[in-house]
Amino acid sequence: MITAAQLRAARVLLGIDQRRLAELSGLSVPTIQRMEASETMVRGNVDSLVKLIAAFDAAGIEMIDEGAVSNSQGRGVRLKIGSSPARDVQSRASGRTRART
Repeated sequence: MITAAQLRAARVLLGIDQRRLAELSGLSVPTIQRMEASETMVRGNVDSLVKLIAAFDAAGIEMIDEGAVSNSQGRGVRLKIGSSPARDVQSRASGRTRART
């Protein structure tokens, strides 16, 4: 599970808005808004959460779970080694465009 704070932080780290995240994940903007408005853990069905995490993963974002190996304790997000958020998001967008035509 991920928290609403992780979701917002990952989106900001990528420099994208809720609409762009919805496009990348295949979810609706209201679904993204509802997830970000959650009190702590993101609420949503499993399929939506899997799509969201897959979109972040493809864009180079790693979700850090509670108790994961890191310099500090607690949950968070980080860029994968060698990732460039702007490049990864752009290449993912290009791939989706090509797949539709």
